[in-house]
Amino acid sequence: MMLYVMDTDHLSLYERGDPIIRDRVLIIRQTASDSLAITVINVEEQCAGRLAQIRKATTTRTLVSAYEKLKATLVLFSDIQVLDYDVKANDRFQEFREAGVRIGTQDLRIAAIALTHNATLLTRNLRDFERVPGLAIQDWSVL
Repeated sequence: MMLYVMDTDHLSLYERGDPIIRDRVLIIRQTASDSLAITVINVEEQCAGRLAQIRKATTTRTLVSAYEKLKATLVLFSDIQVLDYDVKANDRFQEFREAGVRIGTQDLRIAAIALTHNATLLTRNLRDFERVPGLAIQDWSVL
């Protein structure tokens, strides 16, 4: 069974109801719900974004909307497998840093998690993730 890990961009598209991503995720979840995951790094990024929206809200409407989005995000997290950033992932991350792989820290952590689970990373950020040796990547946002 193939494990697919959504990068934050694919997770955001799914949350916004992108029809291409939504349909592909639904097919996977109906056939093998344990074959789709996100990482704890995605959780960190999404929560940071939601909390920033709450802090920046200047009207009742934008504040209420920001809290609704935070709640929806938390519900989504409770309904999908979240992969840990563990010692194996950290070791992989450090190996890539020492080898000179130059992508963002959070992206490299996500890649390390995906690799420790022999997973395919779903992302639109092909340019950066192609720099990570051995990482399988796909972009589900295009047909």
